[in-house]
Amino acid sequence: MLWETFKLALQAIRRNTMRSFLTVLGVVIGVAAVIAMVTIGAGSSAQVTADVETLGANRLMLSPGQNRMGPGSGSSSARPFDLSDIDKIVEQLGSIGVAVPTATDQLVAVFGNENYQTSVTGTDSGYLTLSEWELSSGRGFTDAEERGRSVCILGQTVVDELFGSVSPVGEDIRLGTLSCEVIGVLEPKGASTFGTDQDDVIIIPFRTYARRIAGTMDVPMISLMMRDGVSTDRAVNDLTALMREIRRIGASDEDDFTINTMEQLSAMLSGISSVLTGLLSAVAGVSLLVGGIGIMNIMLVSVTERTREIGIRMAVGAQSGQVLLQFLVEAIVLSSIGGLLGIILGMALGFVGANALNVPFIPDPSIILIAFAFSAAVGVVFGYFPARSAARLDPIEALRH
Repeated sequence: MLWETFKLALQAIRRNTMRSFLTVLGVVIGVAAVIAMVTIGAGSSAQVTADVETLGANRLMLSPGQNRMGPGSGSSSARPFDLSDIDKIVEQLGSIGVAVPTATDQLVAVFGNENYQTSVTGTDSGYLTLSEWELSSGRGFTDAEERGRSVCILGQTVVDELFGSVSPVGEDIRLGTLSCEVIGVLEPKGASTFGTDQDDVIIIPFRTYARRIAGTMDVPMISLMMRDGVSTDRAVNDLTALMREIRRIGASDEDDFTINTMEQLSAMLSGISSVLTGLLSAVAGVSLLVGGIGIMNIMLVSVTERTREIGIRMAVGAQSGQVLLQFLVEAIVLSSIGGLLGIILGMALGFVGANALNVPFIPDPSIILIAFAFSAAVGVVFGYFPARSAARLDPIEALRH
Protein backbone atom coordinates (compact mmCIF):
# COMPACT_ATOMS: atom_id res chain seq x y z
CA MET A 1 0.00 0.00 0.00
CA LEU A 2 2.81 2.45 0.81
CA TRP A 3 4.46 1.89 -2.59
CA GLU A 4 1.15 2.34 -4.38
CA THR A 5 0.46 5.46 -2.34
CA PHE A 6 3.91 6.80 -3.25
CA LYS A 7 3.30 6.19 -6.97
CA LEU A 8 -0.08 7.92 -6.75
CA ALA A 9 1.61 10.90 -5.08
CA LEU A 10 4.17 11.14 -7.90
CA GLN A 11 1.39 10.95 -10.49
CA ALA A 12 -0.51 13.77 -8.78
CA ILE A 13 2.64 15.90 -8.67
CA ARG A 14 3.41 15.27 -12.36
CA ARG A 15 -0.12 16.27 -13.37
CA ASN A 16 0.63 19.84 -12.17
CA THR A 17 4.39 20.10 -12.59
CA MET A 18 4.62 23.89 -12.62
CA ARG A 19 2.29 24.30 -9.68
CA SER A 20 4.18 21.64 -7.74
CA PHE A 21 7.49 23.39 -8.43
CA LEU A 22 6.16 26.76 -7.29
CA THR A 23 4.72 25.06 -4.21
CA VAL A 24 8.08 23.69 -3.07
CA LEU A 25 10.05 26.81 -4.04
CA GLY A 26 9.86 28.17 -0.49
CA VAL A 27 11.28 24.91 0.88
CA VAL A 28 14.02 24.91 -1.78
CA ILE A 29 15.05 28.47 -0.90
CA GLY A 30 14.92 27.79 2.85
CA VAL A 31 17.02 24.62 2.74
CA ALA A 32 19.49 26.15 0.26
CA ALA A 33 19.90 29.31 2.34
CA VAL A 34 20.51 27.39 5.58
CA ILE A 35 23.08 25.06 4.01
CA ALA A 36 24.85 27.91 2.19
CA MET A 37 25.01 30.09 5.33
CA VAL A 38 26.31 27.29 7.55
CA THR A 39 28.87 26.19 4.94
CA ILE A 40 30.19 29.72 4.41
CA GLY A 41 30.17 30.30 8.19
CA ALA A 42 32.24 27.14 8.78
CA GLY A 43 34.69 28.24 6.10
CA SER A 44 34.92 31.72 7.62
CA SER A 45 35.62 30.30 11.08
CA ALA A 46 38.35 28.06 9.66
CA GLN A 47 39.85 31.02 7.80
CA VAL A 48 39.80 33.14 10.97
CA THR A 49 41.67 30.41 12.85
CA ALA A 50 44.23 30.07 10.06
CA ASP A 51 44.73 33.84 9.81
CA VAL A 52 45.22 34.19 13.56
CA GLU A 53 47.79 31.39 13.44
CA THR A 54 49.71 33.33 10.78
CA LEU A 55 49.89 36.25 13.23
CA GLY A 56 51.71 33.93 15.60
CA ALA A 57 49.99 31.60 18.06
CA ASN A 58 52.68 32.49 20.62
CA ARG A 59 52.01 36.25 20.51
CA LEU A 60 50.76 38.38 23.38
CA MET A 61 49.64 42.01 23.35
CA LEU A 62 49.96 44.16 26.46
CA SER A 63 48.00 47.41 26.63
CA PRO A 64 47.17 49.82 29.47
CA GLY A 65 43.67 49.82 30.95
CA GLN A 66 41.01 47.15 31.36
CA ASN A 67 39.23 47.48 28.02
CA ARG A 68 39.26 44.00 26.45
CA MET A 69 37.54 44.84 23.18
CA GLY A 70 40.74 44.39 21.22
CA PRO A 71 44.51 44.92 21.12
CA GLY A 72 45.68 48.45 21.70
CA SER A 73 42.30 49.67 22.96
CA GLY A 74 43.15 50.20 26.60
CA SER A 75 41.60 52.87 28.75
CA SER A 76 43.09 56.32 28.25
CA SER A 77 42.97 56.92 32.01
CA ALA A 78 45.52 54.18 32.72
CA ARG A 79 49.20 55.08 32.89
CA PRO A 80 50.97 54.20 29.63
CA PHE A 81 54.07 52.02 29.52
CA ASP A 82 57.61 53.21 28.93
CA LEU A 83 60.69 51.66 27.35
CA SER A 84 62.12 50.62 30.72
CA ASP A 85 59.10 48.32 31.19
CA ILE A 86 60.11 46.44 28.03
CA ASP A 87 63.70 46.06 29.24
CA LYS A 88 62.47 44.60 32.55
CA ILE A 89 60.16 42.14 30.78
CA VAL A 90 62.97 40.81 28.57
CA GLU A 91 65.50 40.68 31.42
CA GLN A 92 63.32 39.15 34.13
CA LEU A 93 60.90 36.82 32.32
CA GLY A 94 62.28 33.60 30.91
CA SER A 95 58.93 32.83 29.30
CA ILE A 96 59.10 35.89 27.00
CA GLY A 97 61.51 35.81 24.08
CA VAL A 98 60.73 39.11 22.31
CA ALA A 99 59.09 42.31 23.53
CA VAL A 100 58.82 45.43 21.38
CA PRO A 101 56.99 48.77 21.64
CA THR A 102 54.19 49.30 19.13
CA ALA A 103 52.55 52.60 18.19
CA THR A 104 50.52 53.34 15.08
CA ASP A 105 49.25 56.46 13.33
CA GLN A 106 47.83 57.39 9.92
CA LEU A 107 50.11 59.67 7.87
CA VAL A 108 50.53 60.79 4.28
CA ALA A 109 53.66 59.39 2.63
CA VAL A 110 55.14 61.55 -0.14
CA PHE A 111 57.67 60.66 -2.83
CA GLY A 112 58.19 63.06 -5.73
CA ASN A 113 54.76 63.89 -7.13
CA GLU A 114 53.11 60.86 -5.52
CA ASN A 115 51.43 60.85 -2.12
CA TYR A 116 49.54 58.12 -0.28
CA GLN A 117 47.91 57.90 3.15
CA THR A 118 49.03 54.83 5.04
CA SER A 119 49.55 53.34 8.49
CA VAL A 120 52.88 54.17 10.13
CA THR A 121 54.06 51.84 12.91
CA GLY A 122 56.80 52.76 15.34
CA THR A 123 58.54 49.68 16.71
CA ASP A 124 61.91 47.88 16.91
CA SER A 125 63.60 45.26 14.75
CA GLY A 126 62.17 42.45 16.90
CA TYR A 127 58.75 43.27 15.43
CA LEU A 128 59.66 41.45 12.21
CA THR A 129 60.66 38.33 14.17
CA LEU A 130 57.54 38.51 16.31
CA SER A 131 55.28 38.94 13.25
CA GLU A 132 57.16 36.27 11.26
CA TRP A 133 57.59 38.84 8.51
CA GLU A 134 60.42 38.51 6.00
CA LEU A 135 61.99 41.22 3.83
CA SER A 136 61.75 40.91 0.06
CA SER A 137 64.61 43.39 -0.37
CA GLY A 138 66.85 45.63 1.72
CA ARG A 139 67.51 45.08 5.44
CA GLY A 140 66.11 45.68 8.90
CA PHE A 141 67.02 48.29 11.52
CA THR A 142 70.49 48.37 13.06
CA ASP A 143 71.05 49.14 16.75
CA ALA A 144 72.23 52.63 15.86
CA GLU A 145 69.13 53.28 13.75
CA GLU A 146 66.84 52.09 16.55
CA ARG A 147 68.26 54.83 18.76
CA GLY A 148 66.55 57.46 16.60
CA ARG A 149 67.69 57.46 12.95
CA SER A 150 65.15 58.45 10.24
CA VAL A 151 64.88 55.19 8.31
CA CYS A 152 61.83 53.14 7.28
CA ILE A 153 60.69 49.80 5.87
CA LEU A 154 57.77 49.80 3.42
CA GLY A 155 54.92 47.37 2.85
CA GLN A 156 54.31 46.23 -0.73
CA THR A 157 51.10 48.29 -1.13
CA VAL A 158 52.97 51.50 -0.25
CA VAL A 159 55.71 50.57 -2.71
CA ASP A 160 53.16 50.02 -5.48
CA GLU A 161 51.44 53.35 -4.77
CA LEU A 162 54.56 55.51 -4.50
CA PHE A 163 57.19 53.78 -6.62
CA GLY A 164 55.36 51.43 -8.98
CA SER A 165 57.83 48.90 -10.35
CA VAL A 166 60.92 50.90 -9.29
CA SER A 167 62.91 49.67 -6.27
CA PRO A 168 62.47 52.11 -3.34
CA VAL A 169 65.54 51.00 -1.37
CA GLY A 170 67.88 53.95 -0.90
CA GLU A 171 65.25 56.57 -1.74
CA ASP A 172 63.94 59.20 0.67
CA ILE A 173 60.24 59.68 1.41
CA ARG A 174 58.45 62.18 3.60
CA LEU A 175 56.02 61.29 6.41
CA GLY A 176 54.40 64.55 7.44
CA THR A 177 57.40 66.67 8.44
CA LEU A 178 59.70 63.64 8.80
CA SER A 179 62.04 62.70 5.95
CA CYS A 180 63.29 59.11 6.11
CA GLU A 181 65.40 56.77 4.01
CA VAL A 182 63.87 53.54 2.73
CA ILE A 183 66.10 50.65 3.80
CA GLY A 184 63.84 47.66 3.12
CA VAL A 185 60.63 46.25 1.65
CA LEU A 186 58.40 43.71 3.41
CA GLU A 187 57.23 40.46 1.83
CA PRO A 188 53.53 40.75 0.78
CA LYS A 189 51.04 39.28 3.28
CA GLY A 190 47.69 40.25 1.76
CA ALA A 191 44.46 40.88 3.67
CA SER A 192 44.20 40.17 7.39
CA THR A 193 41.42 38.46 9.35
CA PHE A 194 39.78 41.85 9.78
CA GLY A 195 39.79 42.46 6.01
CA THR A 196 42.50 45.15 6.18
CA ASP A 197 45.52 45.24 3.89
CA GLN A 198 48.53 44.15 5.96
CA ASP A 199 50.90 45.44 3.28
CA ASP A 200 49.56 48.99 3.65
CA VAL A 201 52.14 49.91 6.30
CA ILE A 202 55.40 51.74 6.91
CA ILE A 203 57.62 50.67 9.82
CA ILE A 204 60.03 53.12 11.46
CA PRO A 205 62.14 52.93 14.66
CA PHE A 206 60.04 53.59 17.76
CA ARG A 207 62.30 56.36 19.10
CA THR A 208 62.06 58.19 15.79
CA TYR A 209 58.29 57.79 15.85
CA ALA A 210 58.05 58.97 19.46
CA ARG A 211 60.20 62.07 18.99
CA ARG A 212 59.22 63.20 15.50
CA ILE A 213 55.58 62.04 15.18
CA ALA A 214 53.98 61.28 18.55
CA GLY A 215 55.89 63.88 20.57
CA THR A 216 56.05 61.58 23.62
CA MET A 217 58.10 58.56 24.65
CA ASP A 218 55.02 56.81 26.11
CA VAL A 219 54.48 53.27 24.80
CA PRO A 220 50.79 52.70 23.94
CA MET A 221 51.17 48.94 23.45
CA ILE A 222 53.80 46.24 23.91
CA SER A 223 53.85 43.27 21.52
CA LEU A 224 55.43 40.10 22.92
CA MET A 225 56.37 36.62 21.75
CA MET A 226 56.61 33.64 24.07
CA ARG A 227 59.58 31.31 23.95
CA ASP A 228 59.12 27.92 22.29
CA GLY A 229 57.57 25.33 24.59
CA VAL A 230 56.13 27.91 26.99
CA SER A 231 52.39 27.64 27.62
CA THR A 232 50.16 30.66 27.23
CA ASP A 233 48.93 30.38 30.84
CA ARG A 234 52.47 30.45 32.21
CA ALA A 235 53.47 33.45 30.09
CA VAL A 236 50.32 35.37 31.03
CA ASN A 237 50.77 34.61 34.74
CA ASP A 238 54.45 35.61 34.67
CA LEU A 239 53.70 38.81 32.79
CA THR A 240 50.79 39.70 35.07
CA ALA A 241 52.89 39.27 38.21
CA LEU A 242 55.74 41.35 36.82
CA MET A 243 53.53 44.17 35.56
CA ARG A 244 51.69 44.37 38.88
CA GLU A 245 55.07 44.72 40.59
CA ILE A 246 56.36 47.32 38.11
CA ARG A 247 53.18 49.36 38.27
CA ARG A 248 52.94 48.93 42.07
CA ILE A 249 49.42 47.56 42.13
CA GLY A 250 48.18 46.53 45.55
CA ALA A 251 47.09 42.98 46.32
CA SER A 252 43.44 44.03 46.56
CA ASP A 253 43.53 46.31 43.50
CA GLU A 254 42.56 45.35 39.97
CA ASP A 255 45.06 45.27 37.11
CA ASP A 256 45.36 48.53 35.18
CA PHE A 257 46.56 46.70 32.07
CA THR A 258 45.20 44.08 29.68
CA ILE A 259 46.94 41.05 28.22
CA ASN A 260 45.40 39.77 25.00
CA THR A 261 46.35 36.39 23.54
CA MET A 262 45.88 35.01 20.06
CA GLU A 263 43.63 32.33 21.53
CA GLN A 264 41.31 35.00 22.92
CA LEU A 265 41.31 36.85 19.61
CA SER A 266 40.57 33.66 17.68
CA ALA A 267 37.76 32.70 20.09
CA MET A 268 36.26 36.19 19.85
CA LEU A 269 36.31 36.24 16.05
CA SER A 270 35.00 32.68 15.78
CA GLY A 271 32.23 33.53 18.24
CA ILE A 272 31.20 36.55 16.20
CA SER A 273 31.22 34.43 13.03
CA SER A 274 29.10 31.72 14.71
CA VAL A 275 26.54 34.23 16.00
CA LEU A 276 26.20 35.88 12.59
CA THR A 277 25.89 32.48 10.90
CA GLY A 278 23.22 31.44 13.39
CA LEU A 279 21.22 34.62 12.90
CA LEU A 280 21.37 34.37 9.11
CA SER A 281 20.44 30.68 9.25
CA ALA A 282 17.47 31.48 11.51
CA VAL A 283 16.28 34.10 9.03
CA ALA A 284 16.74 31.61 6.20
CA GLY A 285 14.80 29.01 8.21
CA VAL A 286 11.76 31.26 8.07
CA SER A 287 11.62 30.43 4.36
CA LEU A 288 11.01 26.80 5.34
CA LEU A 289 7.96 27.82 7.35
CA VAL A 290 6.72 29.97 4.46
CA GLY A 291 7.28 27.01 2.14
CA GLY A 292 5.32 24.77 4.51
CA ILE A 293 2.38 27.18 4.48
CA GLY A 294 2.54 27.14 0.69
CA ILE A 295 2.38 23.34 0.69
CA MET A 296 -0.61 23.34 3.03
CA ASN A 297 -2.38 25.91 0.86
CA ILE A 298 -1.88 23.94 -2.36
CA MET A 299 -2.83 20.66 -0.69
CA LEU A 300 -6.11 22.23 0.46
CA VAL A 301 -6.73 23.34 -3.12
CA SER A 302 -5.86 19.83 -4.30
CA VAL A 303 -8.37 18.30 -1.88
CA THR A 304 -11.08 20.63 -3.22
CA GLU A 305 -10.20 19.81 -6.84
CA ARG A 306 -10.15 16.05 -6.20
CA THR A 307 -13.22 15.83 -4.00
CA ARG A 308 -15.04 13.59 -6.54
CA GLU A 309 -11.98 11.34 -6.84
CA ILE A 310 -11.94 10.97 -3.04
CA GLY A 311 -15.64 10.11 -3.06
CA ILE A 312 -15.11 7.39 -5.69
CA ARG A 313 -12.23 5.88 -3.72
CA MET A 314 -14.32 5.77 -0.55
CA ALA A 315 -17.30 4.35 -2.46
CA VAL A 316 -15.23 1.39 -3.68
CA GLY A 317 -13.91 0.61 -0.22
CA ALA A 318 -11.07 3.02 0.64
CA GLN A 319 -11.01 3.79 4.36
CA SER A 320 -10.44 7.22 5.90
CA GLY A 321 -6.94 6.25 7.05
CA GLN A 322 -5.95 5.30 3.49
CA VAL A 323 -7.19 8.60 2.08
CA LEU A 324 -5.35 10.49 4.83
CA LEU A 325 -2.16 8.54 4.09
CA GLN A 326 -2.47 9.28 0.35
CA PHE A 327 -2.54 13.06 0.80
CA LEU A 328 -0.02 13.03 3.64
CA VAL A 329 2.48 11.08 1.53
CA GLU A 330 1.89 13.50 -1.34
CA ALA A 331 2.76 16.45 0.94
CA ILE A 332 5.86 14.67 2.28
CA VAL A 333 7.03 13.81 -1.25
CA LEU A 334 6.55 17.44 -2.29
CA SER A 335 8.57 18.80 0.62
CA SER A 336 11.25 16.09 0.26
CA ILE A 337 11.73 16.95 -3.40
CA GLY A 338 12.07 20.57 -2.31
CA GLY A 339 14.64 19.49 0.29
CA LEU A 340 16.73 17.58 -2.28
CA LEU A 341 16.66 20.50 -4.71
CA GLY A 342 17.53 22.83 -1.82
CA ILE A 343 20.54 20.70 -0.87
CA ILE A 344 21.88 20.82 -4.42
CA LEU A 345 21.30 24.56 -4.68
CA GLY A 346 22.69 25.20 -1.18
CA MET A 347 25.91 23.30 -1.90
CA ALA A 348 26.35 25.20 -5.15
CA LEU A 349 25.74 28.56 -3.44
CA GLY A 350 28.08 27.60 -0.59
CA PHE A 351 30.83 26.70 -3.06
CA VAL A 352 30.40 29.92 -5.03
CA GLY A 353 30.19 32.02 -1.85
CA ALA A 354 33.28 30.41 -0.31
CA ASN A 355 35.29 31.08 -3.47
CA ALA A 356 34.00 34.66 -3.69
CA LEU A 357 34.98 35.35 -0.06
CA ASN A 358 38.24 33.40 -0.43
CA VAL A 359 37.47 31.06 2.48
CA PRO A 360 37.64 27.23 2.58
CA PHE A 361 34.63 25.27 1.32
CA ILE A 362 33.70 23.06 4.29
CA PRO A 363 30.31 21.33 3.87
CA ASP A 364 28.78 19.92 7.04
CA PRO A 365 27.02 16.54 6.43
CA SER A 366 25.08 16.85 9.69
CA ILE A 367 23.55 20.19 8.65
CA ILE A 368 22.60 18.71 5.27
CA LEU A 369 20.82 15.79 6.96
CA ILE A 370 19.12 18.09 9.47
CA ALA A 371 17.94 20.44 6.69
CA PHE A 372 16.53 17.51 4.68
CA ALA A 373 14.85 15.99 7.75
CA PHE A 374 13.35 19.39 8.58
CA SER A 375 12.01 19.76 5.04
CA ALA A 376 10.35 16.33 5.31
CA ALA A 377 8.96 17.31 8.71
CA VAL A 378 7.47 20.42 7.12
CA GLY A 379 5.55 18.10 4.77
CA VAL A 380 4.21 16.08 7.72
CA VAL A 381 3.21 19.10 9.79
CA PHE A 382 1.67 21.20 7.06
CA GLY A 383 0.31 18.26 5.06
CA TYR A 384 -1.60 16.68 7.91
CA PHE A 385 -4.44 19.23 8.06
CA PRO A 386 -5.34 18.98 4.34
CA ALA A 387 -5.02 15.17 4.51
CA ARG A 388 -7.31 15.04 7.52
CA SER A 389 -9.83 17.26 5.69
CA ALA A 390 -9.79 14.81 2.77
CA ALA A 391 -10.22 11.80 5.06
CA ARG A 392 -13.25 13.37 6.77
CA LEU A 393 -15.21 13.98 3.56
CA ASP A 394 -18.61 12.30 3.36
CA PRO A 395 -18.54 9.85 0.38
CA ILE A 396 -22.04 10.73 -0.81
CA GLU A 397 -21.44 14.48 -0.64
CA ALA A 398 -18.06 13.98 -2.34
CA LEU A 399 -19.69 12.06 -5.25
CA ARG A 400 -22.21 14.89 -5.72
CA HIS A 401 -19.36 17.49 -5.99
